[in-house]
Amino acid sequence: ERMPARVNSDHLTALALAAMAGAGLSFWLASITPVGVFLVVLCLAVNWFGDSLDGTLARVRQHQRPRYGYYVDHVVDAFGALFLLGGMALSGFMSPLIALGLLIAYLMLAVEVYLAAHTLGKFQITYFQMGPTELRIVLAIGSLWLLVKPNVTLFGEVYRLFDVGGVVAMVGMGVTLLVTVIGHTRTLYQAEPIPTRVAE
Repeated sequence: ERMPARVNSDHLTALALAAMAGAGLSFWLASITPVGVFLVVLCLAVNWFGDSLDGTLARVRQHQRPRYGYYVDHVVDAFGALFLLGGMALSGFMSPLIALGLLIAYLMLAVEVYLAAHTLGKFQITYFQMGPTELRIVLAIGSLWLLVKPNVTLFGEVYRLFDVGGVVAMVGMGVTLLVTVIGHTRTLYQAEPIPTRVAE
C-alpha cells in the first residue's frame, strides 16, 4: 500500500532481474576484491525484494495479469539463474562444469514445475522446506563464508566450497525432480488411463 504510485509490478520484476545480474557480476568482482562478496549479499536482498513483491503489488492494486505475469516472472527467473551461475563460473569460486550442471538441473526442475502447473493446476516451488527465499539465505551465508574459508577438505582432498555446495544442490534437485516426475506421472495416468477395449 505504501509503494509510490509511479512504481508498478513491472519495475519490481526488472529490479529483480537487474539484481540477479548484479549478483553474478559481484561474484566475478569477489575474485578481485572482498567487496564483491558484500555486493553479492546486497544484490540477493534486492532480488528478493523485487521478486517477492511484484505479484503482491499487482494484487494489492487489482492489476493482476495472470498469463503475462506468469510468463514474464519465469522467463526472468531463467535468465536470472543464467546470470548468477555464469558469474559464479567466471569468478573461479565454482568450476564452470559444475555451474553448467547446476544450471541444467535448475532448468530441468523448472520445466517440471511449469508442466505440472499446466496439466495439474498445481504450482509448487518449495520442496523439503527449501524455497527461493531459503536458497537466497543459504547462498548469502555461503558467499560470506568465502571470506573465511573458500575451500573445504573432504576425505583428505581439498575442494572449492561452492563446488561442494553445487554438487549437493544438483543431487537435491535431481532427487526432487525424480520424485515429482514419478508422482505427477502416476496422478496423470490415473486420471487418463489407457481405454480398455469393449468386448463385442
